[in-house]
Amino acid sequence: MKIDHVAIYAQNLKGMKNFFVTFFDGKASRIYKNSKTGFSSYFIQFEDHTRLELMHRYNVVQTMKAFEYPSGLHHVCFSVGSIEQVDKITALLNDKGYEILSAPRTTGDGYYESCISGPERIIIEITA
Repeated sequence: MKIDHVAIYAQNLKGMKNFFVTFFDGKASRIYKNSKTGFSSYFIQFEDHTRLELMHRYNVVQTMKAFEYPSGLHHVCFSVGSIEQVDKITALLNDKGYEILSAPRTTGDGYYESCISGPERIIIEITA
């Protein structure tokens, strides 16, 4: 058994798609639109065939006002293959104005990782 995909609602669907395509080498599907419901989405597929479904509706609202610990899905993690890639991608995202929540470091459980606040405050963890 495997997880087929994780879905994320976005206020700015195109911006969210561009983020995952630009910084994590995702490949975007064509946009799907349902004019009856006002729903639209992209599937983003990554090298290992993992997928994100990015979704939008006219009534999506952003509820997380700051770095909080709400119940539910907390973050999306990308394993980028090496310590150097963690450092490189984290620096690039920082240069592009994304907030670094935790700088690259080795965690107590042995992972080399960083954590950033992505578009619409989605927490992205980047590991070696």
